[in-house]
Amino acid sequence: MAWHSHAINQSCPGMDVVSRIIEQERPIISMSALPQTSAQTSATTGTASAVTGSFRKTGEPDISESPLHPRRKSRRIMVGPVPVGGGAPISVQSMTNTDTRDTAACVAQIERIARAGAPIVRLTAQGVREAENLRDITERLRADGNTTALVADIHFLPEAAAVAAQYVDKVRINPGNYRLDRGELEALVARCRERGVALRIGVNHGSLSKRIFDEWGDTPEGMVAAAMEFLHVCRREAFDQVVVSMKSSNTRVMVAAYRLLVEAMEREGMTYPIHLGVTEAGNGLEGRIKSAVGIGALLADGIGDTIRVSLTEAPENEIPVARLLADHFRERPGRFEVKHPERYSPTVYRRRSGVQTPVVRDEITPAFRLLESTSQNPTAELRAAILSLDGDEPAAVVRRYDDTDLTTLAVKAAADLGPLFLDGLADGIRILDDRFTEAQLRDVELMILQAARVRFSHTEYIACPSCGRTLYDIEGTLAQIKARTSHLKNLKIGVMGCIVNGPGEMADADYGYVGAAPGRITLYKGRTVVERNIPQEEALDRLIALIRENGDWQEPE
Repeated sequence: MAWHSHAINQSCPGMDVVSRIIEQERPIISMSALPQTSAQTSATTGTASAVTGSFRKTGEPDISESPLHPRRKSRRIMVGPVPVGGGAPISVQSMTNTDTRDTAACVAQIERIARAGAPIVRLTAQGVREAENLRDITERLRADGNTTALVADIHFLPEAAAVAAQYVDKVRINPGNYRLDRGELEALVARCRERGVALRIGVNHGSLSKRIFDEWGDTPEGMVAAAMEFLHVCRREAFDQVVVSMKSSNTRVMVAAYRLLVEAMEREGMTYPIHLGVTEAGNGLEGRIKSAVGIGALLADGIGDTIRVSLTEAPENEIPVARLLADHFRERPGRFEVKHPERYSPTVYRRRSGVQTPVVRDEITPAFRLLESTSQNPTAELRAAILSLDGDEPAAVVRRYDDTDLTTLAVKAAADLGPLFLDGLADGIRILDDRFTEAQLRDVELMILQAARVRFSHTEYIACPSCGRTLYDIEGTLAQIKARTSHLKNLKIGVMGCIVNGPGEMADADYGYVGAAPGRITLYKGRTVVERNIPQEEALDRLIALIRENGDWQEPE
């Protein structure tokens, strides 16, 4: 297919869809509305050619790429029985939120997650006792015939990592809480090598080490520096069973960090597979859209070998969303020429046009150039179309869907169109699906713009998905906080289960509600602790009072 530029003419053959969409006397670029000759196609500079065939090998036997993205080349590793990278299908995973010392509860939850379709499940092992109990959990699962690959999540204690490596299929460590000057990583690598255990270098935007923070700040570049230090040790130790992640609750930071990481690894010939995820995405439709925008931007680039959609809900609820994203990007045929590639800055955000606040369906004016994609690769196609415009006129992106479920529509649209706003390219959005009302579609559009951090129209909740470290019922608490504060405009509230990543991940929040101890909550204003260890039954009222005191409260209409 090719994208074409033409004026609106309801009598034109093939224009029935476009004429229903646009009622403005402006040119439209519609990617497949009209057939054109090769000369016409060449004149508009946007051509597409279908790409077919199975995975093709490139170089080493365990490195391959898909011809459909093309997917980034990555080395295949094994996480228990699950292949990750090297052309394997994108795997999905989740994390338990049960106490890792409670074998029965963990086993039951892992089995629910596995039944939902996740072949990999992570458990927190914040201490040696939790790490030791991974043996009982593993034995119980295997006795039940469950082959789910298990991952131990380590934050502070190298001793816990060494113990966990005896029982699980992968160990995740956080460079922000690990030191490289004591030989601890080398010792863990040796332990992992003994059993064929994989290692994830899991960088978290909210928990960079003081040394990295002092040099780089809490920036995407700092995240990459932290990861590369650990990858250099793994390479020196000739250990290649490694996965890397660069997570943040800020989608713009997250996407930039992954793209910069890929550039850094490519410069050094590294092909480690990549784990994708947006941390603290929240719950409900907003949480799903936020994850879809961040993960979708990278999958559209061909980056990502395994994914987790983090939701403040039951862990098994994450799997259908992750599976939908993986399936949605399984095939992305087409190559689209770009006339002005120099205008694209994938790792530095800048607005392409003079529009500073992107608009939604009913706000699009005749000044906008409308671009509609009807191909199977809308992100690449629309990006190419925008980058082939000769001027800086505002561009609104249009996409029609045919879904019967609003969540499915929202996830697809967020993954397809959200990246264009993350990159500063698009200025307006219009989603089409005859099964939903204008109000429903407008709400989805606003959520996509907010997830892409280009327009804040309602309260944003930076809420962790919870894990075995969580010190209170975060899912129920988030619902209560939303019920009291969702009417507030342009406000960000962090709702975090514990202090491990909480204060860091919600660093750009206006207010924070963080578990400090069982039954105890600490409240933040920005990065500053305001009230410490207050009873949970008082915490919500005191959060509201704090918002009032700072002049950010508005009464519901």
